[in-house]
Amino acid sequence: MIDEGVSFTISLSENSRIPKYKQIVDSIIHNISTGKLQMDQKLPSINMLSEEFYLSRDTVEKAYNILKKRKIITPIRGKGYYVTRTKLIAKVNVLFLINKLSSYKMRIYNSFINSIGGNSQTDLHIYHCDQTLFLNLIDKYLGAYDYYVIMPHFKTDDLTHFSSGEGVLEAINKIPKEKLVILDNNKGIEDSIIEVCQDYENDIYGALKQGIEKISRYNKLILIYPESSVYPYPRRILNGFKRFCLDSGLEYEVLREVYDDIVLKKGDLFITIEESDLVNLVKQIRDKDFELGREIGVISYNDTPLKELLGITVISTDFKMMGATAASMILNKESGKIKNPFNFIDRNSI
Repeated sequence: MIDEGVSFTISLSENSRIPKYKQIVDSIIHNISTGKLQMDQKLPSINMLSEEFYLSRDTVEKAYNILKKRKIITPIRGKGYYVTRTKLIAKVNVLFLINKLSSYKMRIYNSFINSIGGNSQTDLHIYHCDQTLFLNLIDKYLGAYDYYVIMPHFKTDDLTHFSSGEGVLEAINKIPKEKLVILDNNKGIEDSIIEVCQDYENDIYGALKQGIEKISRYNKLILIYPESSVYPYPRRILNGFKRFCLDSGLEYEVLREVYDDIVLKKGDLFITIEESDLVNLVKQIRDKDFELGREIGVISYNDTPLKELLGITVISTDFKMMGATAASMILNKESGKIKNPFNFIDRNSI
């Protein structure tokens, strides 16, 4: 109980296995959700709570720091802590970590938000494939959320892709298994309760097999795979492409980029990954008077609404389904590892 003229109580149980700091967090959130604590209402000081319940200052401070990180309370220098969020109808608090701010990553996030609806408070952070930034975010918000939704994609100093290193795994292992949700890429991470991911090598292999009837009409397949990029891509994409070509008996070549004045020949089929390469390639095809979809083919990796509008054939995972599936599993308290669909979508460019 708390006196000091306020109309709410904090209940702590000595017999509970729930840590005291978590009991304080839950009790304050309950008071806010039931209307006993209002916006801008002052909370008891750390000293007052620690004395009232015979707790260490560190325990109370840890609870207040968690509430502060969730933006539920705000410290005002010289005055104390005040409530800043009164609408705590959300049953689940989620930290959503995305490696880059691309249109298709945001489709996953938006689908997740639309599917989980008012049942969650979701905070989005972008870590730009930077391991140091990612580790800092995990350290800062550890213990502050009910679920941690992570897309693990990182880059080395020479701008190549890696999924998880020693430091990444060590940080992720600090997150309780029942709170960890892995999306998009699961390489090297085993301890998530929910996993909705792509299988990069087998995905591209299977999608190209779906389009083999049209693909086999071309003389040569050319994959534009950036060896180094600000946001690098898994090498498993390259491995799956090569395996498909070898198994299908198709001639192939791998280029790092679409070069200016690239040599184009009738019967070429290009597969692009980065959108800048797609734009440059289509422009050169038109400038050199080749007919797109007949004389030269183009397949793009990862679908977007613009590619659909322009009639570009794609091989792509279903980004909306990935976000919706993760949200549904959280809401229904399900667990499991799900392979997200990946398809060949035939349009007008081959």
